[in-house]
Amino acid sequence: MPHGDRDRRVHLDTAGLGRMPVAARAELTEWTRHEDRHGPYEVDEHVHHVVRRELDVRLAALLGAPAGDTVLSTGAAGAFAALVPRLPLGPGDRIWTTPYEGVANLTLLTALRDRARCRLEVVPLRPDGDLDLEWMAAHIDDDVALVSVAHVPAGCGIVTPVEDIGRLLAPYRCLYAVDTSYAVGQLPVDAGRIGCQLLTGDGWRFLRGPESVGFAYAAPELRQALAPYGTGALAPPEGARVVALNAALAEQEDAVPAGDLAALLRTVVEETPGAELIAPGRVQSGIVTFRHAEVPAGPLRRQLAVRGVTAGKTVAQETPLYLPGRGVTAAVRVSVHHDNSAQDVDRFAEALRGALAGRGRHTVPVAVRAAAPARVAVAAGGGTVAAPVAAGLRAVSVPVAEEGAAPAVRVPRTRRRTTGRRHLALMSGPAPGGTA
Repeated sequence: MPHGDRDRRVHLDTAGLGRMPVAARAELTEWTRHEDRHGPYEVDEHVHHVVRRELDVRLAALLGAPAGDTVLSTGAAGAFAALVPRLPLGPGDRIWTTPYEGVANLTLLTALRDRARCRLEVVPLRPDGDLDLEWMAAHIDDDVALVSVAHVPAGCGIVTPVEDIGRLLAPYRCLYAVDTSYAVGQLPVDAGRIGCQLLTGDGWRFLRGPESVGFAYAAPELRQALAPYGTGALAPPEGARVVALNAALAEQEDAVPAGDLAALLRTVVEETPGAELIAPGRVQSGIVTFRHAEVPAGPLRRQLAVRGVTAGKTVAQETPLYLPGRGVTAAVRVSVHHDNSAQDVDRFAEALRGALAGRGRHTVPVAVRAAAPARVAVAAGGGTVAAPVAAGLRAVSVPVAEEGAAPAVRVPRTRRRTTGRRHLALMSGPAPGGTA
């Protein structure tokens, strides 16, 4: 290995913050300075008259959505917060989420449930960690008003079959929302093929744009449903960040898939004594999460950094319906992008061995293991889960993969009187089984 490659820092935290391309960073620097000298108006005009035209086309190609149907925000969570709480749900409606839902969206769904006095239910998992699509097919009905799914969650690398879910939901009147924050840029994302009415994403992870800029695709059905009620305040990103995201997407068009690098990372972890993969499900992405029996995630991450490898960390609160129930409080998260190489994986293996020298005599409980070998998604049952401990919510256990109704997130409900609200109907014409 050339000496220069040995000195180069290995970045394996694209899921946390991607390395911005040189051109994107130059645009961010130039327009930030311009705004500092001349004020924001010239930057806003440049964004409005020049950049947005290019960005709309690039986002449309990236997301498989019509040009002009995307809005910019400071991030996926901000867009979700501005749109979803305004939905006209009411008593009798059901919201479906999954054990892999992120804490920000889950908190908003819980608040929506409390306001609308509807039910919030968790789709059960199969024993191997995949969502139980057979259960979904058996229990879907027109009282399911909203289904929220993370394409790839923050806490592990499982790939949710969002297109299969979309086909399952298509005959019904529910709104389908997909968070692609940890998927877009590393996996193919096509809103048309997914069949969702809301698709949100961050620009600073696998798309490698600057922080605090994201986007949402809103389908016509969603816009029509929200028209009588309006939307919450959607905070716009700073103009310089929009320019930089546009430059990053220009390079994304020429990106080469990461291939099997994630599989190599998983092999390194599997061969490390005392390390255990957190890899539920049969299809995995470029995110690899693991913990060690003797070294906590924080110190291990810092030891990797000392040895020239930047890794990330995920904590249980990021996916509060999944990791806490598996006894995981924190884990190391490494992730690859198309600009990584096999040499980077070798450096990671060497750094991991050095960080764990003299360790590895104990093993992690087998409860975290995936029940079946994971297949790699190449870029382009039993148990309980814990409910969120956030925003004053009480921790409870929710059964998974049980027969019958989905487990509800039983969080204390605020007792408030709800005025009559129109039942949500997104399907044109009468829905199967009658209209809502």
